[in-house]
Amino acid sequence: MSLVQSVDNVALLPAYLAAGTAVLVLLADLLVARRGATVAVAAAGAVATAAGAVLVGAGETRRTFCVGADCSWVLDGRAALVAAVFALLTLGVLGLSGPLLRGGPTPPGEFCFLLACSMTGGVVLGAAGDLITLIVALETLTLPLYVLVGLRRGSLASAEAAVTFFVVSVVATTLTLLGAALLYAVTGGLHLDRLGAILNDRPELLDLPLATAAVALVVLGLAFKVAAVPFHAWAPATYDGAPLPVAAYLSTASKLGGVVALLAVVQRALPADVTGPVLALLAVLTMTVGNLVALRQRRTVRLLAWSSVAQAGYILAPLGALALAAGRTDEARAEAYAAAVAYAVFFVLLELAAFAALVALRPAGADGGTVDDLRGSARRQPWVAAALALALIGLAGLPPGLAGLFAKVTVVRSLLTGGAGWLALVVAVNAVIGLAYYLRLAATLYAGDARDVRSGEEGGAPAAGGRVAWTVTTALALATALAVVVGCAPQLVLDLAAR
Repeated sequence: MSLVQSVDNVALLPAYLAAGTAVLVLLADLLVARRGATVAVAAAGAVATAAGAVLVGAGETRRTFCVGADCSWVLDGRAALVAAVFALLTLGVLGLSGPLLRGGPTPPGEFCFLLACSMTGGVVLGAAGDLITLIVALETLTLPLYVLVGLRRGSLASAEAAVTFFVVSVVATTLTLLGAALLYAVTGGLHLDRLGAILNDRPELLDLPLATAAVALVVLGLAFKVAAVPFHAWAPATYDGAPLPVAAYLSTASKLGGVVALLAVVQRALPADVTGPVLALLAVLTMTVGNLVALRQRRTVRLLAWSSVAQAGYILAPLGALALAAGRTDEARAEAYAAAVAYAVFFVLLELAAFAALVALRPAGADGGTVDDLRGSARRQPWVAAALALALIGLAGLPPGLAGLFAKVTVVRSLLTGGAGWLALVVAVNAVIGLAYYLRLAATLYAGDARDVRSGEEGGAPAAGGRVAWTVTTALALATALAVVVGCAPQLVLDLAAR
């Protein structure tokens, strides 16, 4: 067997484009030193990365950095979908950050560079074929976020959120690395497919306490990244302390990265009969605790943070069906994996639209405020309020928010196919609980309030002069349009997720 790794530069094109974007942003900030040019370079790089991922992913699966049959880079349809979503998320967050970067305390060069670095980690994460590449990509995605959360100079809440996020993420990474090291000690392999083959051919290895500890540490370490209960406490405080565009990126890209990493090890490396019961328990706890605590929230970002915790439970639910023999058939497993990826994509689009509308409704540079601060917003900005209401209804899983409706139907269908009817019932009950706070927030937008006549006060005026920045409007329009299009053609996402 040759020890020389083959390199397919076409397969690496999305990663080249993402990493090149970060370098070009640094050069633009150094040589031109103009906010508009720096942001334009970052936006162009995000568009190029998405286009490159789509072009390469449209063909056959491409593999590189291979030793024999084991490859560290596998770019298939799902990896291309993940790369394109990360690039589009970066583009959307850049749009939302226009008011924050315009004369504010946040330096544009550092902001765009860190965002591009995080995008690079997300692009690599989807194609990772071994545990080392997977963990390095996940940390490349996460590390810039520590700084982005605390980049707002002079804000104590931002600094506290950054420290909380950093400490918890370091613990999570330590657990994952320790689990990977123990897996290597037990099996002698690090490539995901090889690990899966070894554990499948030699099931007696799973009887070793070292193997049990390794599997548990990897799964629990990645559960931190997804903000699954009981590893969720960092999320609400971090989201609420971060600038709104960064909170939008945290609640979408960070969660998507955790889901992709967890799905990779569950699908390809770790035995389903071991991980299935753990994931089923995590899914039930996560969706139930997230929904119940969200009912009591009065701050808007904290409400969205707890709702994203609940949404993580819905994403993990299809993987919980692997706990049953009926859920481990080839058909049931394929449907469960596709459902988890598809739900994550649907959630990311709707969550980004919700945060984009919130940025448009709040004063430039302000935090998310309270739910009461949004009272009567539909009278001042009817189209923005309608977009937020549509995103909230979609997250609740009701029409006309078809993306959210099809997402929950996809999850329930995969659970029924896997014989996990009880888990499907838990999902349905939690979806009903979620209606209470999603519809309450949507109704608040259309409720009357005495402050409506004072459009310039802190309760609801967006930016100076009552006008929303065009970049925010564009990002909101695109996110809403994508959510509507995906809701009308959900099978397209399912087909890509199943590849």
